[in-house]
Amino acid sequence: MSSRIEVYPDALHLPAVLAPGEQRRLAARCLAIGRGPAGWYVPRVRGGGLMRVRMVCLGRHWNARTYRYEAVRGDHDGRAVLPLPADLAELAARVAAAAGMRIEPDVCILNYYEAGGRMGLHQDKDERPETLDAGVPIVSLSIGDTARFVMGGFTRREPKTVVRLASGDGLVFGGRSRLRYHGVASILPGTGPSGHGFTGRFNLTFRQGAT
Repeated sequence: MSSRIEVYPDALHLPAVLAPGEQRRLAARCLAIGRGPAGWYVPRVRGGGLMRVRMVCLGRHWNARTYRYEAVRGDHDGRAVLPLPADLAELAARVAAAAGMRIEPDVCILNYYEAGGRMGLHQDKDERPETLDAGVPIVSLSIGDTARFVMGGFTRREPKTVVRLASGDGLVFGGRSRLRYHGVASILPGTGPSGHGFTGRFNLTFRQGAT
């Protein structure tokens, strides 16, 4: 079992939860998904601005304009969403179990952060109410360059903690921390392992209750 570092109650950082070989295989998988049909796109948010990340969803599409999940990419090109492969869902369940939690994901949001990529503070609260009430966790996996991940409280102004998420790290937050604000402050270029076939950072976030 990998080590577990408590960031907040029910928010656990799992350093090196993915072995180097598993990281390489997952990197190749992410590249194939992103370059394939219904692959990378840059979401445009409600106010009209573009996010500083490339994204692709598996299982269900998260619409950046409506904050709802759907079967097609209604805010982009109307393409049908690719299914969530069973082995990736099983990987998420395994990482959640390493943190002492359970998930049966029905969606994976795959984000590609290049050198200037970031993600503003937000809550993941678009899943079904019963999922949120039960505290079913979010499972996050990092591949490539290290990210300065920020997690705070239940309002934007509460104090925040910075966690450096390196390649192969997992982060699982549910229960009492399911609705904490979080984001990616920056990417540290050149910090990822060599031989992954890309520069930047892939982040896979698995969620339950998107249907």
